[in-house]
Amino acid sequence: QVQLVESGGGSVQAGGSLRLSCAASGYTSSKYCLNWFRQAPGKEREGVASIDSDGRTRYADSVKGRFTISQDKLMNTLYLEMNNLKPEDTAMYYCRYAVPMFCFTSRFGIWGQGTQVTVSA
Repeated sequence: QVQLVESGGGSVQAGGSLRLSCAASGYTSSKYCLNWFRQAPGKEREGVASIDSDGRTRYADSVKGRFTISQDKLMNTLYLEMNNLKPEDTAMYYCRYAVPMFCFTSRFGIWGQGTQVTVSA
């Protein structure tokens, strides 16, 4: 059974940086998609970045050039490096594991419990 545990959230001032981690375990498929999503209060969950088992990455326009998604396959850990943070980045951040066909939808997959990121002006 796939399990995901996020960490690394916190409170920073605008312009600061954070690195989120997601420790993954229990998946055996060689083909998969790992995502970071976020959800702010009163807003829908949105995709932030994705990386598949072949290393291909995609980003939301709002984070391009500021966020970097990566994975350490040896350590089974997913990362999200966030630089030049803005108040509008404030949200609960979730990592998600899914089969490749669901990489660009939030409808399916296994989710972590989330980690809070708060950016003050």
